[in-house]
Amino acid sequence: MFFPKKSKKSLGQNFLIDKNIIKKIVELGNIGENKNILEIGPGYGSLTQEILKIKPKNIIAIEKDKKLSLYLNDIFKNNESVRIINDDIFNIIKNESFNQNVIIFGNLPYNISTQILTSLVVLKKWPPWYDLLILMFQKEVADRIIAKNSNRLAILCNWRLEIKKHFDVSKNCFFPKPKINSTILSFKPRKNTHYKIKDPKNLEKITRVLFSAKRKMINKNFSKLFKNHKAVARELNLNLNLRPQNLSNEMFYKITMMYEKLLG
Repeated sequence: MFFPKKSKKSLGQNFLIDKNIIKKIVELGNIGENKNILEIGPGYGSLTQEILKIKPKNIIAIEKDKKLSLYLNDIFKNNESVRIINDDIFNIIKNESFNQNVIIFGNLPYNISTQILTSLVVLKKWPPWYDLLILMFQKEVADRIIAKNSNRLAILCNWRLEIKKHFDVSKNCFFPKPKINSTILSFKPRKNTHYKIKDPKNLEKITRVLFSAKRKMINKNFSKLFKNHKAVARELNLNLNLRPQNLSNEMFYKITMMYEKLLG
């Protein structure tokens, strides 16, 4: 395996070098020959090479680091099923110009992992173009995503995605070695979300406003969202003396639906 000499802190680069962990991650995808693979941040291509062994339909690897993308192009120049794109993943997601049957793999840069996940949740078209996300996060971020106590990230993700934790990954499996361990999560889009929110941005707004004072009761911030906030709370059977983390995810979805209803 190629061991990189240097990584870019600005891009949050920590390269996964443990072959056993790489193999376990690829196995989670249950990749068939008709599957299209999108890999976020392939680095030096270790995961890409393991995926190739299963012979998917094609692999699109998005690498922001220009030097790494040139290196990858050289490695895979004789493989027509691999396409290396030197671009920012946010530009790629924004365009949404993908085939169906896509599995996304990503050892996400620590500094933007939650932003990448959020951008994949709030797509306008749903169900989305991807079938499955298999992503690695810092363990503390993964714990927030799967937490039972409400937080903004968990509320947003659980609205549209079925989330499963698979295993933790030791910091010793990376180069350079990060300070904390990581966790592998998978996300499967819910085809029919029970809570029909018209615009995901409204759910983002509701959670942002209500969580702006985490340690305080929601009464004051709820009044910023609704003119007749006490009447709205009664209709929702919502206790305004609660703190935001004490509300269920479902309550946030109901509040958002009410917000959209009153907007007209």
